[in-house]
Amino acid sequence: MPQAGQKYVLVMVGLPARGKSYTARKLARYLRWLGYPTRVFNAGELRRHKLGTGYSAAFFDPGNADGQRALEAMARESFGQLTDWLLREGRIGIFDATNTTRERREWIRKLCDGRGLEPVFVEVINDDPAAIEENIRANKLGSPDYEGTPLAEAVRDFRRRIAHYERAYVQVDDPEGSYLKLIDRHRKIVSHRIDGWIPARIVGFLTNLRITERPVLLTRHGESSFNQEGRIGGDPPLSPGGRGFAAELGAYLSRRFGGEGAEVWTSTMRRTVETAAPLDLPVREWRSLDEIDAGICDGLTYEEIRRRHPQEHAARTRDKLRYRYPRGESYQDVIQRLDRVIIELERQNSPVLVISHQAVMRALYAYFADVAAERIPHVPVPLHTLIELTPRAYDCIEERIALTADAA
Repeated sequence: MPQAGQKYVLVMVGLPARGKSYTARKLARYLRWLGYPTRVFNAGELRRHKLGTGYSAAFFDPGNADGQRALEAMARESFGQLTDWLLREGRIGIFDATNTTRERREWIRKLCDGRGLEPVFVEVINDDPAAIEENIRANKLGSPDYEGTPLAEAVRDFRRRIAHYERAYVQVDDPEGSYLKLIDRHRKIVSHRIDGWIPARIVGFLTNLRITERPVLLTRHGESSFNQEGRIGGDPPLSPGGRGFAAELGAYLSRRFGGEGAEVWTSTMRRTVETAAPLDLPVREWRSLDEIDAGICDGLTYEEIRRRHPQEHAARTRDKLRYRYPRGESYQDVIQRLDRVIIELERQNSPVLVISHQAVMRALYAYFADVAAERIPHVPVPLHTLIELTPRAYDCIEERIALTADAA
């Protein structure tokens, strides 16, 4: 997976309640999933940790000299932690703060230039009152700053906080260097001086990111004849138990979505297509969702691999993430070919059910649940179990639903 190369600082810019933290966390999760060591450094979290909570809007008033000194000190300390980590071991650091003044951004640029780091400003602009109100109520009022504060009072105070930031806010302009502007919930993207492989992937991801809360459902195909025999790969049909699961899945989705409002994605392999057959929903086949290619081990059991190819068996046991089957694939290869699937999933505004295979399910689940790379090959994804994931601003809600008696 990619490690060495140019190091980047992604500097979030924008008023509170615009979706900066949501964007920063989604972007960090995506980049880590691709294999780039990435961390988010949030100045507000550091402030609450170092200075405590309960500060009212007056603390953020540009005319409050003590408050401004404290905020600036926290921003500088947070950015110092970012650069220390980046120079020591990281590849991409994301500085999650308002960064609404040219002076702050110029200070960041000079620090980056002096250390060989490449800054890219990511400005989130949203003037839709309904979207701002939704963000305030859904995310900001759960902040420790408003713990125990009545809802109406908390809303009024946070709006005053936003107004203070608006007084000092100057949008990023061309002379400041490389930037991306995400306008009106990412409906419009403006880029300036974006160059390089990583920034290009960031643009592609953010261009397709939708800030909409909707579930993604993951499941393996129903049990196949190969599953019964303990064989890997191949293109076998479903077993009677697998066909029973497909029927149960269809009944559940009919209750859940009423036959509309969702779609189904499968691999091109027979066992996933047969699993989707009873479902009364639109189906789309993806070759990218095919199972990991086991190369010369395709169709064998793990015991047969151990006897016939002992060196391969030992190498896979040592490092399942990076091990590549001869004339086949590794988990890292699977992640790279799933990149387009992730981008398409992020574009969707309605629920999607993905029916695929164990290695693919592990890789997809790892993206949404932010699983560390080394753990991906060991994520439990049992047969006949539906995993429903609902990504949110700061976490991902997960529910696992066993649809047959043998799913445990």
